[in-house]
Amino acid sequence: MNAPDMAEKILLVDDEKDVVDLLAFHLKNAGFQTVAAYHGEEALQKLQKDLPALVVLDLMLPGIDGIEICKRLKKDPATAALPVIMLTAKGDEVDKLLGLELGADDYITKPFSPREVVLRVKSVLRRAKGEEKPSEFLNSKRIKIDIPRHQVAIDNKAIELTATEFKLLVLLMKRRGRVQSRDRLLNDVWEYDASIDTRTVDTHVRRLREKLGPASEQIETVRGVGYRFSESE
Repeated sequence: MNAPDMAEKILLVDDEKDVVDLLAFHLKNAGFQTVAAYHGEEALQKLQKDLPALVVLDLMLPGIDGIEICKRLKKDPATAALPVIMLTAKGDEVDKLLGLELGADDYITKPFSPREVVLRVKSVLRRAKGEEKPSEFLNSKRIKIDIPRHQVAIDNKAIELTATEFKLLVLLMKRRGRVQSRDRLLNDVWEYDASIDTRTVDTHVRRLREKLGPASEQIETVRGVGYRFSESE
């Protein structure tokens, strides 16, 4: 099998040809194949014909929009595990939240850096393949976590966290750089149904930030969506 056949295929779904061409150029340079769809119906047709490794999906599409496409993908057992990265216009917090709740793996806000898109695509594909190795220790510039011993240190000074606060911090650090919606946190940390009041999450994040002190700046609030542990060091 030659190299092009081995390249992973990315489906780019956006009604702006300039956006598709820009993404295709940078993804091809990174070693991927790309396929384009310019409206929802075309995207669904191409997904039925040949399943890609990942979909980069704009939310605002003519005909069937991105939210509906994501919903259909996640309901169909044949495509439920297909990684999806959403493209959203700046300020579409509600759509971002809805997309994440439907099961999208990540989102990127327009205007975007093509390099960032390539990095996000690679990261999501690694997670989809299970290539991210679990670690018993997590570290950031100020926070150190020893998971087996249930110990957290800020600037090498131990702090006490409740079991829920510890689980919340570990989850955010393991998913650093990725926004976690409040509903997803409720499900993953508390194992609550999404119908439970999401202020539970806000209350625990506030208490966790108080205990982290100056290191709390690494837990970022993404308005209208949820929280993210900063990747910056």
